[in-house]
Amino acid sequence: MAPAFSRRIELVLAGNMAISGNIRQYPAIPDIGSTPLYTYPMQVNILFFATLKDRAGRAQTELSLPDGATVAALRDALATTMPGLTPALPTALVSVNHEYAFNEDVLKDGDEVALFPPVSGGTFPTIFKIANDTLDLDALVAAITLPSTGAACVFTGMVRGVTTRPDRDAIGPHETTRLEYEAYVPMAEAKMKQVADEIRERWPTIEGIAVVQRIGPLDPGTPTVLIACSAAHRDTGVFEAARYGIDRLKEIVPVWKKEIGPAGQVWIEGHYTPNESDRK
Repeated sequence: MAPAFSRRIELVLAGNMAISGNIRQYPAIPDIGSTPLYTYPMQVNILFFATLKDRAGRAQTELSLPDGATVAALRDALATTMPGLTPALPTALVSVNHEYAFNEDVLKDGDEVALFPPVSGGTFPTIFKIANDTLDLDALVAAITLPSTGAACVFTGMVRGVTTRPDRDAIGPHETTRLEYEAYVPMAEAKMKQVADEIRERWPTIEGIAVVQRIGPLDPGTPTVLIACSAAHRDTGVFEAARYGIDRLKEIVPVWKKEIGPAGQVWIEGHYTPNESDRK
């Protein structure tokens, strides 16, 4: 293979105008055939509606993804390939083959995927999701902020490095080196939506709602859950709504955690038993 070398070229513009410059030529990349470098075996057809269509600048597109890609991976791919969609993706709803889909759902070749804004409540944003990645608190609050918003209340749960529980008073405080969160994701996200719906029923003045739970291994000091409510004024229920949201999440959203520390590991189970009123 020939070594890299420099040569002088002229770029002829508009017939008589020329720009001279130096370019460096590198050894040719070996021929890998006619298959594009970033073509994946799975193709999905994507439809955009309402504000998503405006941001995308089109009503439909196709996207290639690797086998086993999830709805979350599709969101990430769209943020990369169509940056104009990025502000709307956290609150966008997704359907696959005419049924609501969640971030952990696995896509298949030929799926029809639709992205559209929340249809319940019309103009008010609602976010509910199980997350594998770091919670961006500022981005989540921004996503539930409207021009009319004048107040937001945010509750954030974090991993404790030292824990004392009422059922362990006999042994006193104990060290936690990490927590491992697990969720029944489709049901968890459905129940998160239920929590948001219940908040709106009790506090109609609430504008935006975010209910987000992280899963996986998390170290002390890491945010694990976020409940945020926004409204026009602070005295319109944002404090009470956020408190209700975290309490209700702990009751009906199927998420569990395992405490791991020098003394061993144990799954932490709750004491609430769902009843008929918890079904939606």
